[in-house]
Amino acid sequence: MTSTSKKKIALVEKYRQEKLRNQAMKMGVTLKSPETVFLSDDTKFGKNVIINQYVVIGKKTKIGNDVEILPFTYIENATLESNVNVGPFSRIRPGSFLSKGSRVGNFVEVKKSKVGENSKINHLSYVGDTTIGKNVNIGAGTITCNYDGKKKNKTKILDGAFIGSNTSLIAPIKIGKRAVVGAGSTLSKNVKDKSLSLTRANQVEIKNYKRK
Repeated sequence: MTSTSKKKIALVEKYRQEKLRNQAMKMGVTLKSPETVFLSDDTKFGKNVIINQYVVIGKKTKIGNDVEILPFTYIENATLESNVNVGPFSRIRPGSFLSKGSRVGNFVEVKKSKVGENSKINHLSYVGDTTIGKNVNIGAGTITCNYDGKKKNKTKILDGAFIGSNTSLIAPIKIGKRAVVGAGSTLSKNVKDKSLSLTRANQVEIKNYKRK
């Protein structure tokens, strides 16, 4: 491809994006910094949507009412219901469904998963092939280990569960209603409703230690 062809393509895309931004703003979408936001022509917006700087919205995305998307977020082929908050630095991959009142925070990746009503994934987590119920708290550094090298396995986290920080959930696995998973755990077995589950190695301390 010649440099002239590349320039033409870039120019066409520039005008296309300007048109999409103007259309969105006419619909009532607030773009904090329009020139930094990239949209798709099939995006569906609800009312009172706020999109901050450096956001990319790919194809087949539906955004409900009273949603705010914070800076440096990428969303594609996903549904965000009303009162959802995403970002900053979030990636919402195809097949994801964020139910009303849910929160996906900074450095969180969600792939082919449903996040239930009022559930939160606030920091540094990967959630893939997972169904999360209502009012679930996913602690920082949580990973759903969905791929075993051959196939993708599913995780289920039921209503009201609390997942402690730095937890690995090895799928397939089910975390019961209002169950608590202790921070730093790696789990491969199901957790029953209203129970506490954790895995911890014994902490070792050597007094007066000197490096060789």
